[in-house]
Amino acid sequence: MKKILFVLTSNDEMGNTGHKTGFWIEEFAAPYYLLKDRGFDITIATPKGGQAPIDPNSEKEDAQTPATDRYYKDKETQDLLANTQLLSNIDSANFDAVFYPGGHGLLWDLVDDTISTNLIETMYAAGKPVAFVCHSPAILKNVKNVDGRPLVEGKKVTGFTNGEEAGVELTDVVPFLLEDMLKEKGGNYSKTGDWAPYAVEDGLLITGQNPASSEKVAEKLAEKLNR
Repeated sequence: MKKILFVLTSNDEMGNTGHKTGFWIEEFAAPYYLLKDRGFDITIATPKGGQAPIDPNSEKEDAQTPATDRYYKDKETQDLLANTQLLSNIDSANFDAVFYPGGHGLLWDLVDDTISTNLIETMYAAGKPVAFVCHSPAILKNVKNVDGRPLVEGKKVTGFTNGEEAGVELTDVVPFLLEDMLKEKGGNYSKTGDWAPYAVEDGLLITGQNPASSEKVAEKLAEKLNR
């Protein structure tokens, strides 16, 4: 049984706005259940361990999907999210891939988390897939290839668009715009219409544009691990 590490944010604060954030529940639930149902063994970790904070906006009625409905009835998985492992205790050698669900929370912790950065660099260098969706490609900001260049340089990537950030009225709140950052780092950034499903794969790197893309990313990851 192949093992996948899910890494979630520990941050529940939207910068200094006083508003709550966290990870986007659909971006966890849809990939989690798709991969679990296909027989993958999943471990969940966060920078601080313990309860992973869910973005309250992702629990609103208009953000629900069959996967989130399943999660709300799944006490076992709720308990896993309440007791995530400490990221610093994770040995990447024990996993075949890593998946980062999105949500705004990670912009204030995982982007600058050296343990997370080292984990991605180590797994990628070992020939293991690394997957990201929505805001989580922001975590690639400080990730480098073995030659010291940005990991995304010259690679096909996508992520939450400037238009989508404007649509949720957080352009002036986030530390940086993800679309701009990926381009500045040399990524071959592409996108589809705002809020439509879209995911791209370039070798071991898989990225998805928005919440609607989370299952596409998981699908690509499953296919890659089953080759």
